[in-house]
Amino acid sequence: MKLTYRPEIDGLRAIAVLSVIFYHAEFSINGHNLFKGGFFGVDIFFVISGYLITSLILKELIKTNKFSFTSFFERRARRILPPLFLVILVSTIVAWFSLLPESMVNFSESALSSIFFNSNHYFWITGQKYGEETGLLVPLLHTWSLSIEEQFYIFFPVILLFIFKFNKKKIILFIVIMIVTSFCTAIFAAGKFPMFNFYILPTRGWELLAGSLIATIKLLKTEKKKYNSKIFIKYLPSIGLILIIYSIFFIDNPTFHPSAYTLVPIFGSCLIIFFTKENEIIHKLLSNKLFVSIGLISYSLYLWHYPIFSFFEINTNFVKNDLTKIVLIMVTFLL
Repeated sequence: MKLTYRPEIDGLRAIAVLSVIFYHAEFSINGHNLFKGGFFGVDIFFVISGYLITSLILKELIKTNKFSFTSFFERRARRILPPLFLVILVSTIVAWFSLLPESMVNFSESALSSIFFNSNHYFWITGQKYGEETGLLVPLLHTWSLSIEEQFYIFFPVILLFIFKFNKKKIILFIVIMIVTSFCTAIFAAGKFPMFNFYILPTRGWELLAGSLIATIKLLKTEKKKYNSKIFIKYLPSIGLILIIYSIFFIDNPTFHPSAYTLVPIFGSCLIIFFTKENEIIHKLLSNKLFVSIGLISYSLYLWHYPIFSFFEINTNFVKNDLTKIVLIMVTFLL
């Protein structure tokens, strides 16, 4: 079932992917990373994914009272697998000619785990820290987020279908309980088990579920006029964008992420997705052709950028100055 197209969500995708790319490019002034919170772009992606997937599932359930898992996974596979496999194939060829044997073994293991959407567990078990300089020596490190999304796509539709069939009126309550449980787990694990906290679905699930909650409220509580208050529509999306921009430029340290700080971009994304209406200022801003065009290729941009940066780091002795970084980003867009 098709969803109503919302161009501002593609605009939000553009902000998310650009923040991640600029974070990894490490543009800086006087040694300070300009986009030090750019890693939050992945969290924005999680909210968007949770919203879109839940909207898709619920619309089908409401209309037909059933849900086709076969069609659902077929659509996901057609969208996700071809570009992923292409990036892994090209990366494998480059790795064969540029990595030492031990590094090639590690790369092969990460590639295999990426194909089966288990790379988040692989990087957790092998102790590969995200955001450190050594991370750029691991060309497929960024696939951890794809693995989390795919694991969510496997489990959540089953849970949502079960709740819809047996206690439809409690769907929102159940999602809230799952969000609170996952968030509290993340807060507990942030200081004690930071690697587990960063890479594993139980501590990341609340970010995707935040998007799910928005979709559920919009579809099942549309009769509530208070959600369409002109004041909310006019001001809350702007507040949401301010929160996202603040998190990208001023919040640092992915080591203990997700944490309470992650609420800032998550809440900001939720405000934009929930309250943005056509012809309002944030809708016009995010729906401009440049943002939308970047948002439409955001998945491919995300897939290509990290191997490009990584293999450049591995294979050259050049200083990665701003001009070099811009060239690498241009190559990413070209691919």
